[in-house]
Amino acid sequence: MFSLIIALALSAAQDIAAAPEAEADPAAAEAAPVPKEPERDPVTGELPVDPYEMSNANAGAGSFSGTGMRDAFHGQDGIRRIVNDMVDRSVADPRISEIFVAHDLVRLRRTLFEQFCYILNAGCDYSGRDMANSHKDLGLQVDDLNVLVEHLQAAMAAETISFAAQNRFLSKLAPMKRDVVTR
Repeated sequence: MFSLIIALALSAAQDIAAAPEAEADPAAAEAAPVPKEPERDPVTGELPVDPYEMSNANAGAGSFSGTGMRDAFHGQDGIRRIVNDMVDRSVADPRISEIFVAHDLVRLRRTLFEQFCYILNAGCDYSGRDMANSHKDLGLQVDDLNVLVEHLQAAMAAETISFAAQNRFLSKLAPMKRDVVTR
């Protein structure tokens, strides 16, 4: 017990003695600069983005007519649960998780919710960028998109969306592949 106390005391003394040397060496401080994240919006919690023209046309698909699809997806609350579940599954999946590492997940969840809500005619406008510009630097492959769709299907199933409604929604999203897959 006594030797443990002495070892801890010596370790602490070495840390204290080493600290002034680290402070006195400005090259060591410059060698590992810590990049500072841009300041998040205090209201939304999102990172800033370059300006762009907002339009529902950026959603990549038009809205369904009527209220059938909105109701099939349990309105805005159901759509939000589906988006959150899909994003959670995607971030946790090692096959595609690296795609999401450097992204603002707060903004991603909001814009995906708006996109799905707009397409499902659930009373939302889409404020995100168009599909080509929002995916241009991601280097997405068909396999990446297939995994994302797999997660969307699982999230829709967890929300008990009928298979027919899932297929109708996926058929609206499918043409976006040409703007999303870049390699």
